[in-house]
Amino acid sequence: MSEPLDRLAAHAAESHAVVVGGGMAGLTAALEFAKVGLRVTVLEAGDRFGGVLRSAEVGGFTLDVGAESYATRGGTVRALVDDLGLGDAVTTPNPAGAWVAGLPGGAAAPLPRGGVLGIPGNPWSPEVRRIIGRRGVWRAFVDRIRPPLTIGHERSLGALVRSRMGERVLDRLVAPVIGGVYSARPDDIDVDIAAPGLNAALTRTGSLSGAVADLTAGRTTAPGGAVEGIVGGMGRLVDALVARLADLDVELRTDAEVSELRRVAAEPDTGAEEWSVVLSDGTELAAGAVLVALPEASARRLLAPHVPDLDPEAGESPVVEVVTLVVDAPGLDRHPRGSGVLVVPGARAAKALTHSTAKWSWLAQQAEPGVHVVRVSFGAQGEEPATAGLDDADAAHLAVAEASALLGVALEPAHLRAARRERYTQSQPGAFIGRAERTRDSRDVIRAVSGIGAAGAWLAGTGLAQVVPDAQQEADRLRSALLWNGGTPL
Repeated sequence: MSEPLDRLAAHAAESHAVVVGGGMAGLTAALEFAKVGLRVTVLEAGDRFGGVLRSAEVGGFTLDVGAESYATRGGTVRALVDDLGLGDAVTTPNPAGAWVAGLPGGAAAPLPRGGVLGIPGNPWSPEVRRIIGRRGVWRAFVDRIRPPLTIGHERSLGALVRSRMGERVLDRLVAPVIGGVYSARPDDIDVDIAAPGLNAALTRTGSLSGAVADLTAGRTTAPGGAVEGIVGGMGRLVDALVARLADLDVELRTDAEVSELRRVAAEPDTGAEEWSVVLSDGTELAAGAVLVALPEASARRLLAPHVPDLDPEAGESPVVEVVTLVVDAPGLDRHPRGSGVLVVPGARAAKALTHSTAKWSWLAQQAEPGVHVVRVSFGAQGEEPATAGLDDADAAHLAVAEASALLGVALEPAHLRAARRERYTQSQPGAFIGRAERTRDSRDVIRAVSGIGAAGAWLAGTGLAQVVPDAQQEADRLRSALLWNGGTPL
């Protein structure tokens, strides 16, 4: 090995990177640091790693009680899964697709295929007409004859759909999808972020439905179908990542809450910043690089004292509760509502439901005949979950009642074998209007400070397909600055 590379390897072994937060962003960043030989410590305030990837024993099953899949776009998550030796366990969901419930009279119907965020490419299709009715179809048809530029370049998804295709398309098709995906309202979602190219295609094709048809040409997946999971649950990804980090001698600490960052005098030879990471028990860790991978509110509080112009206050974030049920319900054997149900906002207490044993064949194979796993979600932007004021037993009973209504199958508390309730404070959606600018400004001021960085859903956007590559890139930026000093090995 040449002298510069010898010097670089030695410097890496002597350098210490601290990752604050042990969710997927933090673990992914730690792996990037450790790959090049840095000494790495991960500090997690809770008693477990993985963040929104959570597994639990419920009614004799090991189940995902947090995120249960990842979007395939970009391929980065799949590459990580393969690298960790889980490629053979990758699985895809039942292509049956989802339904929408809460239609007039309590009706439900399959969510039409060929749409973008619920916007139909063909309003005259029987699937669409069944949901919005003949009057809704005729109103949506106005989109085909209205000049595309009469409303200009519309930023709000809700305003765009309402103006082009009317309230029924917005309320019965688009709002359930946006509520299920983003826990938000369509009026608050930025078209260009949530559906890149849609505005341009509208101008090009002359109508919103034409734009959707143009963007979806050749797509064969059911709504929500461009995802993958892991046999045995997404918790296996966390376990494999933690095991890999341990093999690389990464120090992994739980119950390690960070209370403060302190800037230490720069190294005289290099000018590089040194940091002290202070834990709540008074312990201090010296670090050449600190990557903060915490939820937004905690990250801003920790970083703001050292980052000029970083707002210490987080934006409003949706609070969601997911109640996972294991039920004796032979009536669900026929998968009456596909792989799950989205709900017209305001129609029910729940916002969405996943029929897990219908969606994932590996889970169905583990279940006895007539036993099913169902996940019921509550809460959205600006809306406290209906379960928030209930104890666990009452929350489970409400979830059973909602599941019964959404699936169209009689379910009673007596059918319940077991339940598990989990509460999440989600990051505000990256597609929220104004969020991209706020995120960009936050990144710019954080990156202007030597030796620190940040990652996580509040910066990258929700979902592993956004969080994982973003954390990799931020870790690469910090390790390059730590080791190379502008291109010259330190």
